[in-house]
Amino acid sequence: MAISSAGAGRVVITGGAGFVGRAVVSAFAGRGYQVTVVDRRPYPDRTVRSVVGELTDPQVIADAIADRDSADVAGLVHLAAITSVLRSVQHPVATYQANVAATQALLEACRQSGVDRFIMASTNAVVGDVGHATMDEAASLRPLTPYGATKAAAEMLLHGYAGAYGMATSALRFTNIYGPGMQHKDSFVPRMMRAALSGAGVQIYGDGLQRRDLVHLDDAVAGVLAAWDRRFTGAAIIGSGSSVTVLELLELARKVTGCPLPAEHVAAKPGEMPAVIVDINRAREQLGYQPAVALIDGLATVWQDARGWRGQA
Repeated sequence: MAISSAGAGRVVITGGAGFVGRAVVSAFAGRGYQVTVVDRRPYPDRTVRSVVGELTDPQVIADAIADRDSADVAGLVHLAAITSVLRSVQHPVATYQANVAATQALLEACRQSGVDRFIMASTNAVVGDVGHATMDEAASLRPLTPYGATKAAAEMLLHGYAGAYGMATSALRFTNIYGPGMQHKDSFVPRMMRAALSGAGVQIYGDGLQRRDLVHLDDAVAGVLAAWDRRFTGAAIIGSGSSVTVLELLELARKVTGCPLPAEHVAAKPGEMPAVIVDINRAREQLGYQPAVALIDGLATVWQDARGWRGQA
């Protein structure tokens, strides 16, 4: 794999103050890039340039890309989005503005500034519910929620800008990302860790036999860097390539934490997919991507981090 040389310019990262964003920022900074973070809140490290505001504000995008005191922008990594399915159902217009209109504005700002590398975090929700079938990038786009629909629309915009302007545009369809630093999230892994810390149990929706693919934060970042280095254009699924049931995940968490974590089964959420089973061969073949963190080892990194969560908001 061809690795970009250190100091090769500046990278703009939207959503860079978030869980995944902070890890991506660290990875690019470690390569010697200057980094500009665009987020609703300031980046915690003051040595990193931070543009605070909404991507629906044209001036925020202009400030992020046009900086006379920094190196030219080598590319943009777009992680900011409304990712809550429930919120997208309740607020479809705001979801469109955040996920589609903002992506269009970023692409156009990059085009006008001569920035020809653009990576976006996408989702397998663009293909909707395929039951227990294995998802790959050739599946038809049939989203079932405004969230999935807006990400599908954004993917089409990336394809359009690649075709018309020769930009290298990547849509990385991440599975469930987990890892250290997710104490503020409400997904199942941090909920299990908080339950272990407090001695409580966890709620499981339905029978717990729904399957999920979990990808460790380190592997997700490796996927971003691989797409960057290969100047990859198109969609690629970034996951572990191995799904587990929720009950199996709970049992692994019990082993890692040494806590009983009693389960309470509650009614399944409407529209919850029975399985997320993915084929990551395109990422392997075209990006050189290879997930390296086994699930039990990855859960151990979250548990080690979780021991410092007490007292945090």
